[in-house]
Amino acid sequence: MTKTELKDFLDSKVVAYNNPNFLESDPIQIPHLYTKKEDIEISAFLTATIAWGNRKSIIKNAHRMMDLMGNSPFDFVMNHQQADLEALHSFVHRTFNGTDFIYFIKSLKNIYLKHDGLEGIFKTYQEEDSLQPTISKFKEHFFELPYEQRTIKHVSDPLKGSAAKRINMFLRWMVRDSSSNVDFGIWKNISPAKLSCPLDVHSGNVARKLKLLKRKQNDAKALYELDKNLRRLDPKDPVKYDFALFGLGVFEKF
Repeated sequence: MTKTELKDFLDSKVVAYNNPNFLESDPIQIPHLYTKKEDIEISAFLTATIAWGNRKSIIKNAHRMMDLMGNSPFDFVMNHQQADLEALHSFVHRTFNGTDFIYFIKSLKNIYLKHDGLEGIFKTYQEEDSLQPTISKFKEHFFELPYEQRTIKHVSDPLKGSAAKRINMFLRWMVRDSSSNVDFGIWKNISPAKLSCPLDVHSGNVARKLKLLKRKQNDAKALYELDKNLRRLDPKDPVKYDFALFGLGVFEKF
């Protein structure tokens, strides 16, 4: 395909998959349960954190997370008592367990008290053309409280070679325009042009078949290559193509 043909093809797939019909099978349905900004971003961050493996399991366990917080994530984060945290010990999603969950709650409280919330960190440390170094800075602040070593692996660091799929997905949810009623667009101070594709097995395989990606590993170097090619197709909103790549992979077995 020529560049024009490729763009037309992918644009048509964005239209097909960037719509609310697919929310019922996507973890983004969890933050759509809420209307308050802080509830949306906390539920989105926690859901994205456990977004690996079977999607039905991700959605089921994300609902359980919300239930354990009384379905009021921001209120729970800011006003929990020690006894409230004890109930979280029962939570497990793959390698993310109650110990990790409890640290995440404590750290989120610290971030809202000291760093103007989740948006505050990303807004403050954003760079001119990418949020990947910002994710690394976010991780630094996220682990400024005492933590168990096992928990640190649940927040990726692009500067250590990770494609940071889950945080990039969370950022897409928060930053991209809400006009399609899929993403939320509640972080107004960060440009969608700075977003990176949530690179996973599905989007990576499709990107390679379309010659948008040559590198075989789904790591930070592959993400940089994919970002560069997607920004050529749409400099202002490159991550809209996540819908096309993921949809082609998961729903069309492209």
